[in-house]
Amino acid sequence: MHYRTVRFDSIVNKIARKDDLFLGKYTLDPYQKCEFRCRYCDSSTETEVIVKDDALNLVDKELQSLEKGVIIIGSVHDPYQPIEEKTKYMRSLLEIIKKHGFPVHILTKSTLVLRDIDILSRTPSCTVTVSIMTTDAETAHIFEPYIPSPNERLQMMQKLSKDGVSAGVALMPILPYITDAEIGQLIKSAKEHNAQYILWEYLELKGDQREEFMNIIKNRYPEYEDQYMRLYINGYKPSQRYIAETNKKIRDLCDKYGMKSKITKDMLSVH
Repeated sequence: MHYRTVRFDSIVNKIARKDDLFLGKYTLDPYQKCEFRCRYCDSSTETEVIVKDDALNLVDKELQSLEKGVIIIGSVHDPYQPIEEKTKYMRSLLEIIKKHGFPVHILTKSTLVLRDIDILSRTPSCTVTVSIMTTDAETAHIFEPYIPSPNERLQMMQKLSKDGVSAGVALMPILPYITDAEIGQLIKSAKEHNAQYILWEYLELKGDQREEFMNIIKNRYPEYEDQYMRLYINGYKPSQRYIAETNKKIRDLCDKYGMKSKITKDMLSVH
């Protein structure tokens, strides 16, 4: 993996439309592109990661003039990907955000977030959402070969929760016919590991990433190839019928296991 440092004029971005999923008002990504290269992501063939130069000074300066609101860290690329072990940007970013009194919502697949648990546990308005698309280690390895196993991520979330950090699971993305059959098991496991909520989104197939993903289906899951073609025939998202049926299934399972099916404002200290 090649790393390139680039200076930016701004790093905190205001979300244009209402964010009902993560309740964010701003996004902040210390890195562009991602070396985790998950097979369902548009970074799956990545060979370079861009490190945002002077990110700490930019954030400190920009937050002085912004209205309070939840900052989503990792909305596009994981903030705890391997380069973070070297830069340690996140530790300083979290301290700066805490100083300015902004709620923060971190999205990650990486156990490296536990390195900063000392900061997270004393930040009252901090939530960590851990992305776990499957509890099956073999399936995870096919689509997420460079990140911690599902069990490691569940243990990480449990550790965060026990140390007083609000934490939950993002079932993202749901892979039709591959991971949707085990949604109940994932929600049950999340509950057993002290998850406070479940969020979810569906696999999107766009451009070159669509071709890359469909090659995996052809090679690994040929029995689903025709079904995928039909399910995504009208665009980059699965059919509305599939989405509606699966949404109901997930909400019913959340009710069964006593799990919240969304983040609420009180979790993020948003008033």
